[in-house]
Amino acid sequence: MEDFTHFNESGRARMVDVSDKAATARCAVAFGRVLVNRNTFDLIRSGGLKKGDVLTTAQIGGIMGAKRTSEIIPMCHNVPLSGVDIDFQMNEAALAVEITATAKCAGQTGVEMEALTAVSVAALTVYDMCKAVQRDIVIDRICLLRKSGGKSGEFVREGD
Repeated sequence: MEDFTHFNESGRARMVDVSDKAATARCAVAFGRVLVNRNTFDLIRSGGLKKGDVLTTAQIGGIMGAKRTSEIIPMCHNVPLSGVDIDFQMNEAALAVEITATAKCAGQTGVEMEALTAVSVAALTVYDMCKAVQRDIVIDRICLLRKSGGKSGEFVREGD
């Protein structure tokens, strides 16, 4: 258990103490995708869904999710975000909405969870906006692509 930072000496959950860590510029980029059928893909692209503009709504949802990460992930610190951006790519070959979220802060702990939450909430928002026309939507491949800053330095996902 000593390798896991979120457990105390008794093996119980704890929030990691970051008070002795230096504040540094931190950035994390996460990815995920939403797989849909041809009809749903075309409706998203054309803006033809009755609920409205899917990607704009998902953009707002993802940013809101990043801002509230510490409220839904039990051991996350409340990170003062300096920026969150979400990008969508319509991948026609895969019939997928690909989502990339970038979260930034200057702080004592990283923003990986904020970037991952942004992608997750954006993907769930796409699902919510489209579920009336397709029930078998799949959300997959949510992962951290890269992060920088802090004691552990740079991480870049390899492969995939």
